[in-house]
Amino acid sequence: IIFYIYKFFIELWHLISHVQELTETFFMLGILTLVDMIMVINLIIIIIIGGYSIFVSKMNLDKHEDEPDWLEKMNAGTMKVKLVVSLVSISGIHLLKVFMNIENTPNNKVWLQIAIHFVFLISAILLAYTDKILNSSHEK
Repeated sequence: IIFYIYKFFIELWHLISHVQELTETFFMLGILTLVDMIMVINLIIIIIIGGYSIFVSKMNLDKHEDEPDWLEKMNAGTMKVKLVVSLVSISGIHLLKVFMNIENTPNNKVWLQIAIHFVFLISAILLAYTDKILNSSHEK
């Protein structure tokens, strides 16, 4: 997380210091890079907190005002779905960055990015559906 925060501020400084020189497309690509970094940092935090809560010890926050709502409903299946949905979102941002710079990207790379995103998307849908089936059978 510290390295991503460091890279985030370097990219932010680069964006701020060159804002007059950047075209709208490259400025938007810089913003998408910052959003991508934030999403990866959030993903790491979810994995750390959720993994600790599920596999190590339940957090006894006694309804503390800062307790995340999702922590109460977290189990291994839910955490997998959150992970895959985050990967789909991150992949979507990468794909958007490729589309924003499509004239400088080889066609085979574009199709590979689309295929990877499609695989992540199908995996997320199947994993969420599987988790729904498992949770509905446990509730009965």
